[in-house]
Amino acid sequence: MIIEIDFQSEEALYMQLRNQIILGIATSVIQEGDTLPSVRQMAEDIGINMHTVNKAYSVLKQEGFLRLDRRKGAIIALDTDKIRAMEEMKDSLRVVLARGCCKNVTRQEVHAMVDEILDDMKNGRM
Repeated sequence: MIIEIDFQSEEALYMQLRNQIILGIATSVIQEGDTLPSVRQMAEDIGINMHTVNKAYSVLKQEGFLRLDRRKGAIIALDTDKIRAMEEMKDSLRVVLARGCCKNVTRQEVHAMVDEILDDMKNGRM
């Protein structure tokens, strides 16, 4: 998986890394049981600080996307608590949809966008 970090973005680097890994899982580029590079290796590969990678891995662990093993490192291990995942999605979507409403984005446009994104993920595109 190729991780691309936008150093000009206002989004925190650890969040960009987190999001890229989640997209990799959603598009099946990364599978459950796969190991991610060590913190040191990932930092070196994408040119960011080790603490930034460590923070991204910690957030992913808290969110139920991976587990940390002393010997094997960071392993993709999905938490299957769907109810919690749905509540977290709803909280995130509420803000995104509110921003869209402020810009006059219609319900139909939102539905079309969601369908497009889900189709892209199903077909392995990000």
